[in-house]
Amino acid sequence: MASPWNDQRPMAPHLQIWRWHPAMLSSILHRASAIISFIALILVGIGLFVLALTGQLPLESLIYSPLGAIGFTFFVFAFAFMMLAQLRHAIWDMGNMFKPELNNTLSYAMIMLAAFIAGVSLGLVV
Repeated sequence: MASPWNDQRPMAPHLQIWRWHPAMLSSILHRASAIISFIALILVGIGLFVLALTGQLPLESLIYSPLGAIGFTFFVFAFAFMMLAQLRHAIWDMGNMFKPELNNTLSYAMIMLAAFIAGVSLGLVV
């Protein structure tokens, strides 16, 4: 039986075929932010466990260094972006904002709002 598909391009999207757009970036950032958030929360849990056992915060000098502030900022960005991505999925579940223009605008807004939240948190820590 012959297939009605006669397009020579691959059926799966590929970077050589698809143009880069903000929704792709936000999808990749959502996955990366989930990984970063889980790793950071595991490290925080281990740190709290060690603090409870010994009474001392592990790697305290690293946490309060500029490198620690950068790591905290990345964690806050990742956590805020993941929260906003979940909100976007809730909006999609209601059947809204599927048009590419709206979706791209929402993706830009999510990235900028997460960066703003991370910047504000860095200002509060430093």
